[in-house]
Amino acid sequence: MDGPPGAASPAAEAFIARVQSRDARIGIIGLGYVGLPLARAAAEKGFRVVGFDIDPAKVELLNAGGSYIKQVEAAAIAGLVGRGLFAATADFDRLAEVDAILVCVPTPLGKHREPDLTFIERTAEAIAPRLKPGQLVVLESTTYPGTTRDVMRPILERGGMGSGQDFFLAYSPEREDPGNPEFGTSAIPRVVGGDGSDALAMAVSLYGEIVVQVVPVSSPETAEAVKLTENIFRSVNIALVNELKVVYAAMGIDVWEVIEAAKSKPFGFMPFYPGPGLGGHCIPIDPFYLTWKAREHEIATRFIELAGEVNSAMPGYVVERLAAALDRQSGRGLNGAKVLLLGVAYKRNVDDQRESPGLRLMELLEARGVIVGYHDPWIPEIRPTRDHPTLTGRRSLDLSPCAIHAQDAVLVVTDHDAVDYKLVASHARLVVDTRNVFGRLGISAPGIVKA
Repeated sequence: MDGPPGAASPAAEAFIARVQSRDARIGIIGLGYVGLPLARAAAEKGFRVVGFDIDPAKVELLNAGGSYIKQVEAAAIAGLVGRGLFAATADFDRLAEVDAILVCVPTPLGKHREPDLTFIERTAEAIAPRLKPGQLVVLESTTYPGTTRDVMRPILERGGMGSGQDFFLAYSPEREDPGNPEFGTSAIPRVVGGDGSDALAMAVSLYGEIVVQVVPVSSPETAEAVKLTENIFRSVNIALVNELKVVYAAMGIDVWEVIEAAKSKPFGFMPFYPGPGLGGHCIPIDPFYLTWKAREHEIATRFIELAGEVNSAMPGYVVERLAAALDRQSGRGLNGAKVLLLGVAYKRNVDDQRESPGLRLMELLEARGVIVGYHDPWIPEIRPTRDHPTLTGRRSLDLSPCAIHAQDAVLVVTDHDAVDYKLVASHARLVVDTRNVFGRLGISAPGIVKA
């Protein structure tokens, strides 16, 4: 670990004592799919939490006891607000009230797949003039190794205070899994790397009171690499089964049947499943933070980039499978066909549309002359996105027998539980299933095709 061995400094000891007595107040910047669940988890452990967000509508809704994320129930927020354990604000001057500042802001990619650290930099610039001695600042946003110390630390030190002496800096990558009822924020172990031994001890103390386990590592760079490794692991393995899907389909072999049989092996195999493309804010984006950083060291990340290419090609593959299925069924092809997408969220049972392959599929199909509608019980209206602005405001259609039968095809993109798949199978002329939801549920019909 960084820093000389020995006892913590008086400032670190005072912070740890405040954490253990629940006198420490926590500030969380960014109240999205990471920050809001974290705020809830910390407040439910008895900490007073101030949530910071630049969106005044979110702030108003939260302070009224509401929620805009389905996994974080409004009743839970209302209870925490009522007990004085949580409050939201857009006033960053209130950072002076808190002992720890946890940064949960987006880290998107630029047009050329380069890291966009704008949100991190602007947040650090907002914190810097408001830092007070003894505060702990923790970055949680996924980024490349070196960001915490090489990008964030210099900005925070502009006010004259030094990391490790006046304030304390650490990195702890978020590990949220939206839609997973078994692993909420508090049930997921946290990796922590500190800029010095005091920062590490303080961050371990704080997260140790919120989550089930803390895993300290030797540096912020190691913790940053841990997060990238986790998501690259998933990206590469999903790319593998997506490629196998294409190969096996050409051979008349069902890849889902293969995976189900293979996972009976009690060692040496972990099941991953193919789909219509990657979505969410992590797996489609995070691996390219490492490929960009690796180029600085003149290292090519061919394996990671190839996985990205395979996964990015999946929406196009699905479109071609749909076109072939329509040709076989009616001889009409895509142009002028009516297609209903089931699901535009990026994964099952969440209301998150970020980087969803469903949005890309809608654009690809409309470019081929398809009349596209969608049904998603979790996303009643498509929210604005940077990459798909023309889809903003599209609304989910009712899933009735007449609406289903009026379509030339139903394309399953997201396998939400809250969909009547028996109804779909009974009334659809053609179903193209990219998630094997019908096979998983044991529903069969002549018009169901896997893709």
